[in-house]
Amino acid sequence: MNVPDPVVQVSDAVEIASDVVVIPNNHVGLVPNIGVISGREAVLVVDTGLGVANASDVLAFASEVARGRRLYLTTTHFHPEHAFGASVFEGSYVVNRAQADDLARKGSGYLEMFRGLGGAIAERLADVTIPVPDVVFDGVHSLDLGGRTVVLRPTGRGHTLGDQVIEVPDAGVLFTGDLAETGQFAIFPWFPPHDTDVSGIAWIEVMGRLIAAEPRVVVPGHGTTGGPEVLEGVRDYLRELRDETWRRRDSAMKEADVVAEVRAVLVERHPEWAGQEWIERGVGCLCAEGQPAL
Repeated sequence: MNVPDPVVQVSDAVEIASDVVVIPNNHVGLVPNIGVISGREAVLVVDTGLGVANASDVLAFASEVARGRRLYLTTTHFHPEHAFGASVFEGSYVVNRAQADDLARKGSGYLEMFRGLGGAIAERLADVTIPVPDVVFDGVHSLDLGGRTVVLRPTGRGHTLGDQVIEVPDAGVLFTGDLAETGQFAIFPWFPPHDTDVSGIAWIEVMGRLIAAEPRVVVPGHGTTGGPEVLEGVRDYLRELRDETWRRRDSAMKEADVVAEVRAVLVERHPEWAGQEWIERGVGCLCAEGQPAL
């Protein structure tokens, strides 16, 4: 499989608010948007990139920003391009309990699956071990960076069971992980029977809560940083996917035919979006959940 090297370009880092920096993914597959958030006494890194080499570059960049201040790491969810470099941040990795459980329960399976993609991806994962968080919290966790408090907020089931958003209240910035993307169809990690934790219905509810919080700046897991319209666009798409799927799922149509029809409708509506392969996964998820039609 010929997949571009998912390299994190720390040299492209940009400040999106006072002392809030994003290393953008530049629309490269399996490269997340990475955050570096500074306070007077500490710096928080959000997500690592895929593998040890990427994470080491991120650590070096963050250490230069920190200039002796304490470093923390958190991740938005357990998927490899977001979390599978955490081992280089020794003693500083903080996540919610559901995400820690995801890492322990499903991390090895995802590592094997991603290594199976071959090429540059397998090479970047060759020396990876499953991350073990240093601090695991329940509920909502407020991290005092010195003059700035950052909120690590688990959202409950959505893209994964352990999704976590990172809020920078004084700057109005929200890091969403893969609960939100721009320029592509929503990523549904629906891999029955091995992983069926994603929920389209719960995901819609999560997006509603995030929108209600009224962030000014939204950093998606992948794609271009924007405003509240990023969240609204994902919510609206998930509703489209649900409605188009449910309109067909309880008919005599086979699931493959439902997928074909829904894909045709959604690609026509969003012809510029990448990731069409995730439509099928989303249809499969939504065929399996929700209230039966009356």
